[in-house]
Amino acid sequence: MELENKLLSKFLDDLNHNRLVLPTLPEIAFKVREVMQDPNSSAAQVSVVIGSDPVLSAKLLQVANSALYRAPHPIENLQSAIARLGSTVVRNIVTGMVMEQIYQSGGNPKVASKLKTLWLHSTRVGAISHVITRKFTKLKADQAMLAGLIHDIGAIPIYCEADNVAELLDDDKRLANVVSKLHTLIGTAILDEWNFPQELIDVVAEHENLERDSGDQVDYVDIVTVANLHSYIGTSHPLAHRDWSNIPAFKKLGLSPEESIAAMEEAQEEVNIIQQMFA
Repeated sequence: MELENKLLSKFLDDLNHNRLVLPTLPEIAFKVREVMQDPNSSAAQVSVVIGSDPVLSAKLLQVANSALYRAPHPIENLQSAIARLGSTVVRNIVTGMVMEQIYQSGGNPKVASKLKTLWLHSTRVGAISHVITRKFTKLKADQAMLAGLIHDIGAIPIYCEADNVAELLDDDKRLANVVSKLHTLIGTAILDEWNFPQELIDVVAEHENLERDSGDQVDYVDIVTVANLHSYIGTSHPLAHRDWSNIPAFKKLGLSPEESIAAMEEAQEEVNIIQQMFA
């Protein structure tokens, strides 16, 4: 415990003094978000930016033609895909797709394995968040999906820093404790650095606060909180055994835990389709 406390103090001190290396937003995502902030930007301008990345372009076309967005006829070029999906959806999907780059590490195999597992968990939470939002709220499903994809982003610097601390990297329980205590704080700092909207910063900061009750209106924190709990069903994670009956987020969605589980079982195919978008 003494070593763990020292590591916690070091992480906090490095974060507060800007010494902790935070991941940077991939350039293509930055450019897309930047051009879309211009109210006068066109689908043609956005397609030029996205078209500079052939892999991303192909993925976006695949999404536009997927059953998820039910295109009435085949979409064969980026400009048509952007017009079909809409700028907000494209911005969030592109940001989500390039996020995988941040979860990749060319260093220690243990770190790489941790990051890969984290990304798979994040894609599942993102997919479940999309489905919950579409089925039970009037919020934007693509924004909820992005919120789910980035909810644990604060764990990345911890895993990467653990590469330099053998006692931490070789002790899964100790590492998990450090991640649990710090990932929301570090994640908040990352999204603040990226100038992400407050509603997404709130998700990173509050998604594990199961007692949170922000009022009558459901928000993205509620959605990701519920999606995160669903993602742990059948695992050994501590949250897999949490009693859901008194969690405000479920009540705000108008769902009992049983209704929520039944709805997700029914939507499993859709969840899988969305998760495959980020595979």
